[in-house]
Amino acid sequence: MIFDFSKNIALESLSSETAFEEKVMRFLEEWFSAAKTVSVQTSGSTGKPKIFHIEKERMLHSAKMTCDFLNLNHGDSALLCLPVEYISGKMMIVRSIERKLKLHVVNPTSKPLENLNAPFDFCAMSPLQVENSLDKIQLIKNLIIGGAQVSENLKKEIEKSCLSVKNRVFETYGMSETLSHIALKEIFPTAEDYFTILDDVEISKDERGCLTISAPKLNPQILKTNDLVEFKNQKQFRFLGRIDHVINSGGLKIYPEELERLVKQQISNETIFIGIKNESLGEKLILIIEGTENPEVIDQLSLVKYPSKNHRPKETIFIENFPRTPNGKIDRLALKKKFDLPQTYSSKDITPNEGNSPYSKS
Repeated sequence: MIFDFSKNIALESLSSETAFEEKVMRFLEEWFSAAKTVSVQTSGSTGKPKIFHIEKERMLHSAKMTCDFLNLNHGDSALLCLPVEYISGKMMIVRSIERKLKLHVVNPTSKPLENLNAPFDFCAMSPLQVENSLDKIQLIKNLIIGGAQVSENLKKEIEKSCLSVKNRVFETYGMSETLSHIALKEIFPTAEDYFTILDDVEISKDERGCLTISAPKLNPQILKTNDLVEFKNQKQFRFLGRIDHVINSGGLKIYPEELERLVKQQISNETIFIGIKNESLGEKLILIIEGTENPEVIDQLSLVKYPSKNHRPKETIFIENFPRTPNGKIDRLALKKKFDLPQTYSSKDITPNEGNSPYSKS
């Protein structure tokens, strides 16, 4: 299904053929209604999912910021392959309306490009969708990736896939309250370490070292996050990890996201570091890997260069599938609750490493 917003569209003349196309139609009816707001559902990755209402004017401003940053123009093509229940999918539609793009709609599956061969000027995808579309992402001239962090391994695969083409790939930083992203970090062709904020956004750090966002055209409130960051300047920052994920082991503060990036440079599996209660250490550092234990993965883990010996996990656990939120994000809190009491481990769920590996139990 194609919505050509470079022309006048009569919604009543269009008919949907799939459940997803019907959802897109319902959102467009809501958007073009007399109401000043639309309803958006949060992902639930940092708490219980909730519904809130956003002014259309603010969403249009967010759309303009992104389209200006990417230099999208009237008549360019865009691809929608994200659920429209969440801000990510809704904003793809709003960007197309604001910049008068030709929006192509496909079901938001894990392989959205599988049956496509035409190029597109713009698309937003999740890391999982990109991972399953590496053979075709060269079709996307401007690709933004959001919803979860982009692993080091996926960045390498993106570079291989895009090596001979002139497309651009970005990782995004944002949340529902900022109406999708407020900052972008280029992955290809230049591998950047810092996010660059969009126009009309100001950032600072609070007393905890967490990012504070002022974007009055997107949200009237100053947003205090739980994201620990490092500033390069007043326009660029690097994400270190969430303060509520910090592990305190033997008096050492450990940022799990930093360690996960190191591990993902060596293995492709999804990985999560957690701290479980321990009398002597306070919290014992545990590495949990999604997938089946095998010698190749164990060998690759031995190549990880941790900042110090105290950053090495005391135990490595393999689990078949990570718990995830409805929109596909890893539910870190549920995972921690599952393993925070070691005596509740089930041999059906986990496979602890044994032997002399530095990743075995100690």
